[in-house]
Formats: sequence, C-alpha cells, structure tokens
Amino acid sequence: MHSQVVVLGGGPGGYAAAFMAADLGMQVTIVEADSRLGGTCLLRGCIPSKALLHVAKVISEARDMGEWGVSFGKMKLDVDTMRARKEKVIDTLTGGLAQLAKRRNVRVVNARGIFVDSQTLQLEGGNPETYESQRITFDHCILATGSVPAMPKMFSIGSPRVMDSTGALKLEEVPKSLLVIGGGYIGLEMGTVYAELGSKVTVVELLDGLLPGADRDLVKPLHKRLEKLFAKIYLETKVLGLEDTGKQVEVQVEGADGKETLTFDRVLVSVGRRPVSTGLGLENTKVTINKRGFVEVNDRQETSDPHILAIGDVAGDPMLAHKASHEGKVAAEVLAGEPAAFDKAAIPAVVFTEPEIAWAGLTADEAKRDGIKVEIAQYPWQASGRAIAIGKTDGLTKWLVDPETDRVLGCGIVGTGAGELIAEAVVAIEMGCTMRDVAESIHPHPTLSETVAFAGEVYLGTATEVYRPKRKKTEDS
Repeated sequence: MHSQVVVLGGGPGGYAAAFMAADLGMQVTIVEADSRLGGTCLLRGCIPSKALLHVAKVISEARDMGEWGVSFGKMKLDVDTMRARKEKVIDTLTGGLAQLAKRRNVRVVNARGIFVDSQTLQLEGGNPETYESQRITFDHCILATGSVPAMPKMFSIGSPRVMDSTGALKLEEVPKSLLVIGGGYIGLEMGTVYAELGSKVTVVELLDGLLPGADRDLVKPLHKRLEKLFAKIYLETKVLGLEDTGKQVEVQVEGADGKETLTFDRVLVSVGRRPVSTGLGLENTKVTINKRGFVEVNDRQETSDPHILAIGDVAGDPMLAHKASHEGKVAAEVLAGEPAAFDKAAIPAVVFTEPEIAWAGLTADEAKRDGIKVEIAQYPWQASGRAIAIGKTDGLTKWLVDPETDRVLGCGIVGTGAGELIAEAVVAIEMGCTMRDVAESIHPHPTLSETVAFAGEVYLGTATEVYRPKRKKTEDS
C-alpha cells in the first residue's frame, strides 16, 4: 500500500494537515490507532473537559443568583446522564470528521504506525479490516502523534483511585474528596469541575503560585475565587508518596510546616504532558529528538529527515490544539511547494476556569527576562458597566505596549469569557496595530469587549471610565 502523504495521528493537527493536503490535490492517508478521528483534544481532552466545565459554570452561576434573590433549590446530579451527554458531544464531532475525510477521499487506516525506515510504516493493532497490507509506503509523512499525560513513577501505584486527566474525564463517580497534584491549567480546570459537582477538592503545587508561567496579575483573581471553591490550596508543597489503603489514598506531603499525611477518596495527577516520540521507530529515520522528547523542526515544520515533517505537541511547546492545527496546514502547504512558514506573533492560551484567564503575544515575565522595554496599561473590570451588571467584577484587561512605537506586543485578560475576548488581541498583535488603533475602534456598549479598548485608553491617557491623575511636572520636565 502506498500513499503520496501519510499523516501519522488523527488529532487536530493531523486531520487539519490531511484535509489541507487533500484540498491541495495530494493523495492522503491518515494512520490513527484510535477507531475515531479527533485525537486527545476531541476524545479525552479539550472538548469533553470544556463540556463538563460548562456544567460547572451553570452550577456556579445558579448559586451566584442568590445575590439577586433567585434560588433554584438543592442540586440533583445524575452522573450517568451527564456522562452520556458528554459522549454525545464527542460522537457528534467525530462523526463529522469521518464524513469530512470521506468527502475529501482521505483514506483512514485504524492502526498504530511504526517507522521501518524514512518512507515505510509498519501497521500494527487497530482494525486490520481498514488496511489490506501490513505496511504502507509514502513520499512524505507528517508526524502528528501528540502527547500524553505525564505520570511520574512515584505516583503510578496501580490504584484505580489514582487518575490522570484522561481518567478524570471518564467521570466514573464524584468522590467526596479529591486531591489534585499540580496547579497547572488542567488540574485547576478538572478541580473546578469536581468541586462544583460536590467534591471537596484540595490542590498541591510544588511552586509558589498556581499556573506557573502565567502573569501573576491575572492569576490573583482566580486564586482568590478558588480559595473559596476548593477545600484547600497548598503552595510550595511536595508530594512524597501515595498509598492505597483499600478505601482511600494516603498522601504524604511536605511543605513549610513540615511533613503531613492526608487522605482522599481519589487523586488526580496533573503534572504536565509529554510528547509521544518514543516507541514509533523514529530511530530508524533521520529525525532528531531533543532532550525533552520533542522532534526538532524548522519554521516550515520540516525535520532533519527530508521525508518527514512534524507538527503539534510532538514538535514542541506550546502544547495547544490550535497551534497544532495551524502547523498542520503549514506542513501541507510546504509539501505542495508553497512558500509557507509558521511565523505567528501571537499564539493565544486560555485557562477555562471561572474566571477564565487568557493571554497572547509577549507576557510581562518574558519582557523582563529578555530585557524588552514595555509599558503596561491595565483596566480593572470594577469600572466596567457590563461586568458590574452581571456580577463579574473580578476581571482585568492588560496590554503590553512598545513605548517607542505604541505597537501592541501582548495582552492578558482575566475574567468571565476571557477566552473569547483574547481573539481581538491576537488579530491586533498579528497586524502590528498600535494602541490607538485598538482604543479608537468603537466597541459595543455595554460589553466586556469594551475593556480591551478602555485598557488602551488608559495607555493613551484618554480613559473616561477610570480616573488617572496627571503626572506632576518637575523642574526638569
């Protein structure tokens, strides 16, 4: 069996690459071990987690309506129905992808692909009925194998009570108590889901703050709200070990106050993800893998092997589905001989908690680390009419601006719907807009989108929604 292009992996990056390549006139085959397209994002990541986070948000908003004198009574939870609804969402999307592949004449082979050499894959497992031989040869392969949850050996104790994010999304039950090891975005998102469904959630983070790497100004409002939602948040605390006692999991932790033993019904290990670059036979090719396990690529997604390109999580940080999709399209265009390159100025990131956190472009920490001179303008949502009306004043919109050119370099937003609002900032950064371009574009009132413009007005000194005293003149000025 031969194909002009083989895409190894059917996730957001893989199917985007395959569909684009087909649209550009190439013969394409997707090799995917799972029986359905969609990869981690659709089957056991982004989509199911956001479906459950929607449930959590509705529960939270219903509770908050008490401030308006509206109450809905005690929550009744049917976990089986909720799980079925989540699976229906997944089935709808995977079914759509199958139809799109069929309409584009993209062949889908359900098997695990192992490189025999730079132009041959051995097909193993999966569904043998979907392929007529044990090997497939190709002119070019786009590697899109993604990533999997990291599970350190010390936490892998063979207990069903210890889960990774994939296990947590199965929603087998709502435990009375849950420990989340790791204060990153996956841990906080899943912790939010389980807390709103009724679990007493505790978070343990090794570093001195939640969401390491995110802007501290954006994290503060979220931390404050999570302190009320979660049972406890431990910072600068190390997990020493886990033990399944038969009914619960005993967890030994060590923090500033010494060692302590805690007990939980379930434990969610959420300490990051690792790229899937081993066990694929890449040693039989010329592909180079770095110390972190990422496949090395250039801005055209080309590896050191002329027959193999790589995209998505396996090709480096950030591990985000939308980044993978764009890289997949670039790879397809490169194979079509087009002058394509992945040169994005802003890759947005979103944490879908409540409040949400989103950022794009340069961050304050990166500016400080790299010695980039920036001016920061912030607009507090306490001054937003829309935020006050809906009771969501814990937000903040923040711009990073080049003081010499007034060009926008980065943006960060914390608040309800931040993930939707950040798209405007992405466009502004990509287009090289100045702060005046953003501030003087009329935004509808009353909306949270106004805060994007109002933060720009703070920078320009034209803000009317907040008062900013004029700087006093000195003898030298």
